[in-house]
Amino acid sequence: MDRFILLMLACILAGFALLKVPLAGTFLAGIEPITNIIGILAIVIFSLILIFKGLVALVGK
Repeated sequence: MDRFILLMLACILAGFALLKVPLAGTFLAGIEPITNIIGILAIVIFSLILIFKGLVALVGK
């Protein structure tokens, strides 16, 4: 399997991890909205890249 595809999947998983990390009650609670935005952006951007790569593979450059 292509390493690039695995890297994109890892980035999507990291985005989900940023969304689910519990920051309440810690000194990092103030940056929770920022981590949520970064997590959502990571999921959307890397998912779109995977969709694009899949379409290019289907069409055949």
